[in-house]
Amino acid sequence: MNIQYITDTKGRKSEVQLPLKYWEQIQKDLEELDRLRNKKLFMPELAEAVEEKKLIMECKKQARKAEDFISGL
Repeated sequence: MNIQYITDTKGRKSEVQLPLKYWEQIQKDLEELDRLRNKKLFMPELAEAVEEKKLIMECKKQARKAEDFISGL
């Protein structure tokens, strides 16, 4: 990979310059990471909802009214 570092007057690296195709790949990778992070956060909530529905179907838990569910958000 052809990465160029830009330094300040004291020789310290302050910026990076890289080819556009690598930057575009980094952007795609970050979008995918964000998508996976959101999915990871969603899955436990989905599992909880499935478990709650199971308990309701087994008459072990009372179903909530839609108004109560929405107001609890």
